[in-house]
Amino acid sequence: MASEKNPPVAFDDDNPEWLDQDFAAARPAAEVLSPDVLAAFGKGKRGRPTGSTKADAKKQVTLRLDPDVLAGWRETGPGWQVRINDALRKALSN
Repeated sequence: MASEKNPPVAFDDDNPEWLDQDFAAARPAAEVLSPDVLAAFGKGKRGRPTGSTKADAKKQVTLRLDPDVLAGWRETGPGWQVRINDALRKALSN
């Protein structure tokens, strides 16, 4: 007979299910925690960063490159996209 490796836990003594009175008594963390503890949690931002909002912000484009050219740039290590940008800028000034 096959048994489950991690059977579901019906009840956890360390983390009981909240009842209606628990929800009614709950308060925001800012009211309960000290400012230094609250600051340790961070701002709570989630997801991908928004990036720059400057007028000269970079634009995302699709660029088709030969596989060997792309492989060569990637082999230069982290920051290869910035180096491509610098090389293109230098080519414009020539």
